[in-house]
Amino acid sequence: MTSTATTQPLRVAVLVGSNREGRFAPVVTRWLTGHLAQRDDLTADVVDLAETPLPTVFPAFGQPPAPGTEEMLALVSPRLAAADAFIFITPEYNHSFPASLKNAVDWHNEQWHAKPIGFVSYGGLSGGLRAVEQLRVVMAELNATTIRNTVSFHNAWGQFGEDGTVEDPQVDTAAKALLDQLTWWAHALRDAKSIRPYAA
Repeated sequence: MTSTATTQPLRVAVLVGSNREGRFAPVVTRWLTGHLAQRDDLTADVVDLAETPLPTVFPAFGQPPAPGTEEMLALVSPRLAAADAFIFITPEYNHSFPASLKNAVDWHNEQWHAKPIGFVSYGGLSGGLRAVEQLRVVMAELNATTIRNTVSFHNAWGQFGEDGTVEDPQVDTAAKALLDQLTWWAHALRDAKSIRPYAA
């Protein structure tokens, strides 16, 4: 008998990490959500950190947050908590990932627990892969599972047509591999948590 947890579509939060003016992230995000829309086993929720900025000053340990903090978190935190899986869209800044993305990660904890994370990165020659490797270390500390397959756009600004498509068929192959692997882990972890709560 198939469990309800297995048959329900997976909720994937797409976290857009860049908030730089003139950023390229919306182009990459539209490309990714186009792939997500083709699947009936996944539903996407785009969490754009430029549209839902989070506070940058943390309260002292044991102290209440500053006024307005909870209202800003309320636009993001419940959506992360509801997600079965995540895809981080990240550029590479100085061999690492954006401060806005690290800030969003640090404001949360249990929202990441026992959930899979896939990565779509972009940049120059490195394609943002150095940002991804650092994110793997950070998210392991938060009890998340980062999947092996990624999509990286090297010299990204020259890979997309005016309509936002990518002509290289290998990119579509990589996207399918990413989503297939993310889906497998999301089902496995969601089903496991339905039987036994995750112990952090």
